Amino acid sequence: MGESKQQKKGGFLNALKGVLYGMASHGNVTAALRTRMHMEHLFMFITLGDMLGIPVLPPYYSLRILPYAVPNIESWKQRVFRERDFTDAIY
Repeated sequence: MGESKQQKKGGFLNALKGVLYGMASHGNVTAALRTRMHMEHLFMFITLGDMLGIPVLPPYYSLRILPYAVPNIESWKQRVFRERDFTDAIY
């Protein structure tokens, strides 16, 4: 019987922790992730902008950074070129 009370107490505390997280910091975490996404888009655009016809950096520097950016090229192109809807801005 003692174990079931501890499980109930642990379940209640986990639920309370989830509610407090949602109330206090979910907005901050979401904003930080959105900022990170925008910074990654900007980095890829600066590094590989010549793929889109916009040379931002000289090719020498782009080639030096290229090995770090290659794994993300396909997903970046899909994110940049996908169709947008007005509901995307609501988020």
